Amino acid sequence: MIDADTTWQQACTALAGGDYETAFGVLSAALDEAMPAAVGKGKGAAVSPVAARICVYLGSLHALYGDGAAEQLEATLAEARGLNPAVGSEALYLALSAELEARTRGPEAAPPSGAVREALDPVARFHALCALALAEQPQAALDIHLAVGELPLHLRWRLRSWQADCQEQLGHTADAINLYAEAAHLAGGLDRAVMVQEQAALLIQDGQPEEAKKILDGARLLYGSKQTPQINPVQGEDEGLNLATWHYLCAQALLQMDQADAAYEMIREADRLERQYGTPGYVVALLTGQILSHLGQQEKAITAFESALKLAEDSDRPYANHELGVALLDMDRPVEARDRLEVALNEPDYPYQPEVLADIAECDYRLGRMPEAQLAAEQALAQGAVIPASLVLGSVALDYFQLDEALEHYERVVREAAPDSRDWIIGHQMAADVMAQQGFPNPAAAVAHAQQALDNTPESDDWHGTLQDLLARAQTLMGQQDGRMLN
Repeated sequence: MIDADTTWQQACTALAGGDYETAFGVLSAALDEAMPAAVGKGKGAAVSPVAARICVYLGSLHALYGDGAAEQLEATLAEARGLNPAVGSEALYLALSAELEARTRGPEAAPPSGAVREALDPVARFHALCALALAEQPQAALDIHLAVGELPLHLRWRLRSWQADCQEQLGHTADAINLYAEAAHLAGGLDRAVMVQEQAALLIQDGQPEEAKKILDGARLLYGSKQTPQINPVQGEDEGLNLATWHYLCAQALLQMDQADAAYEMIREADRLERQYGTPGYVVALLTGQILSHLGQQEKAITAFESALKLAEDSDRPYANHELGVALLDMDRPVEARDRLEVALNEPDYPYQPEVLADIAECDYRLGRMPEAQLAAEQALAQGAVIPASLVLGSVALDYFQLDEALEHYERVVREAAPDSRDWIIGHQMAADVMAQQGFPNPAAAVAHAQQALDNTPESDDWHGTLQDLLARAQTLMGQQDGRMLN
């Protein structure tokens, strides 16, 4: 006689080794054997608790495939209910039903009941947690008490992955990073690579590109030889796309590490793999444009950003328009740039609206529209885009020969910008230049600004000679002041 729980354990053994085909085979064969009792003589004989329970276990297996298997999950649950209506009150059935509803209705889905969240069956609690995470109730999901050791092996790394996703939803990046690391430790093969990549993505987002690149290098070995990646012919599409993601993340990390040439090689390979195993994607096109911009190849960058715009979903379009606007501005095409930036500004949910305002201010400045540039920059400054807004306000003040005000704006840039960054260098350059126009009222401060700027300005830059001259003049004045003090 078929026993549903024993069959489930056999399926879990196969799943622990990543053999999903065998797991499906075990459950399907057991279901076929249990079904005769359900189609016997008489209406009452149609009730088969064993077959119904096996259907529910099949539902748990379908649920692992996410949105792509929602129809199969729905059909399996319906079949289970048809075989034994009483199964509809069991915790695992209710948890899977809640997960299915959350996949189709999102935040509007009814959450699993408290009884399901506290069910004795840990697999039921696992699916209840999934349902809450999908319904954007991350804290409620994390509140479900569920130890890793309670679950079958194939669900242990998934538990940590879901918990990491919940922490990420809550903005707890460090906790999410640690949970993805634990998920990677519990997973194997390609699943481990995917978890490492999730961890790396958060490290990059958290400004830790070196650490991200380090763990990505380790994950690369899970795909086989670097020269001839061993793509599994059965899982080829998924594995190929995951490898494309690996290259994309490496490109992100390398760009943050100021290794744009290496980043470009990575993003080209990500694009090749994406085209081979799927279709071109928005994020790869956008990052390609960002890397090309960093390399000074603005025409190619504009083409990449235009591709990203075509591929973008509605929620991504303001990002692509913003990047495209900045690239056009870098090409000194302020009219076209302003058109793109206005589109991004009109998206109320776009989180970088202050920066867009500052970029629009720069467009207006280049178009000679000083009052408009000043107004937009002041609004951007008030909304938190301190550095780009201050640069525009400094330029406007200089044009009006308001030197004290211009110096105030450039010194704010120096204070707020990251040391050695492009904006930080510009702030020092312009502060030294303004002080020179003022007649060096504070030569020591002028020396400090000019020296910092000179140390980070290549000799080929036109600013290099200007800064050397400013530095020499300020140092001479310092010496004269020192001499008078000594007398």
